[in-house]
Amino acid sequence: MTEPKPRVSVAIDAMGGDYAPQEIVAGAVAAAEKGGLELILVGPLNILEEELAKHDASHLPIRCVNADFIIKEEKNPALAVRRKPSSSIAIATKLVKSGEASAIVGATATGSLVTSALQYLGTIPEVDRPVIGGVLSTLAPKTAIFDLGVNMDCKPQHLLTFAVIGTVYARTFLGIPEPTVALLNVGVEESKGNRLVREAYPLLKKSGLNFIGNVEGHAILTGEANVIVCDAFAGNCLFKLSESGGQIVANYFLDKMKKYPIINQLLRSKTKKAVASLASPNSIGGGLIWGVDGVVLKMHGHSRAPAVVKALENARMAVESDVINCLKAELAKIREHINL
Repeated sequence: MTEPKPRVSVAIDAMGGDYAPQEIVAGAVAAAEKGGLELILVGPLNILEEELAKHDASHLPIRCVNADFIIKEEKNPALAVRRKPSSSIAIATKLVKSGEASAIVGATATGSLVTSALQYLGTIPEVDRPVIGGVLSTLAPKTAIFDLGVNMDCKPQHLLTFAVIGTVYARTFLGIPEPTVALLNVGVEESKGNRLVREAYPLLKKSGLNFIGNVEGHAILTGEANVIVCDAFAGNCLFKLSESGGQIVANYFLDKMKKYPIINQLLRSKTKKAVASLASPNSIGGGLIWGVDGVVLKMHGHSRAPAVVKALENARMAVESDVINCLKAELAKIREHINL
């Protein structure tokens, strides 16, 4: 008889996000009920215990750890994290550092979460900067974009690192054994693009990755490559367009149909469901912060309980798949082909 897998311990910044702590705690309870997780809620103890008491959670593997401070949106997140080592995000991250938790999840502001991760966990050797990426839309469920929001100014070797990270992501979360990698550009020719992508092209070409060359923007939704790399300036623009574009187009057509009330009412409910299904539940608004030497998962700031459940499931999958060591091994392979 096969023994059940041990529970994965995840620390949660229960005070991060627009709907904390209510939705964060509700999501944690729902995730714990599904099994496989041991959850540590971090925040002011009196607030968390009061919120947890609203649920039938006494039988669940959930406990609370006190934090004296909460970091919201800050002009200087790095300074805020350093000045408040007893904040919920800092204490949650230190639980991973000490080995008490195997991962951290938070809807905390990206700057604070990344700063805390860098301060207490550091980066994987040969990764200069952390990166966020993932699938943008169910129209192309096997295509992930890296970087979607951290590194605005990049060097060519950063795009190579993004490609390595994307390859590990595609294998782990998309189930693709040999993912194809492409460079986002304004044309498919090797000579096209700005200086960054022109210099990144030869690095990717001799990297040993399954590099297929340049792709244009339409490839993001047509699935021409499994991993598409770009700097975060382009990536975040794509992310924001994907996040809102479907609803804007739907509203446009619904507005045009207002002179046909019966048809408009019928279309409205169906259109909302169709548009909602276009956004990828795995990546939109959050995902793993890759390159940090530990499993750190960012949730969207306005995450509700179902999104919290999904994030915790992804964190568990990342730990069980040993993504950190997989990434280190992949980087070691790249060293055989090129100097990072």
